[in-house]
Amino acid sequence: MKSRFIVVMAVLVVGFFYANTIHAQSKDWVVPDKYKKMENPVKADKESIARGKSLWSLHCKSCHGKDGLGDGPKAANLDTPAGDFTTAAFQKQTDGALFYKSWIGKGDMPNYEKKIPEKEDVWHLVNFIRSLDD
Repeated sequence: MKSRFIVVMAVLVVGFFYANTIHAQSKDWVVPDKYKKMENPVKADKESIARGKSLWSLHCKSCHGKDGLGDGPKAANLDTPAGDFTTAAFQKQTDGALFYKSWIGKGDMPNYEKKIPEKEDVWHLVNFIRSLDD
């Protein structure tokens, strides 16, 4: 009984620190106003979301997982959690903020300015990310 209590407490402590890390990470990631205010010029139609999904599979899925839950095969090797993109807190960010974070990167999140040089493709990726909350 005592060992079960210790395991439960350990899980709660780890969960608490994980949740705080995700919260702190998103809170500390300052997005310049220029990007926050950017409007997505690409219509979120089937073709755009399909293009974004293709880019996701190529560049993002290994860390962020197939469904954006932060459970990709490389996620365990990151210093900061990859985060759950399906949450209301994540999805309430502006398209411009998602564009900035996806393209510029920070810390474990690499810079994609050279890997995805066409800004329009990053907007397709943002449209796909928006579809993850469905």
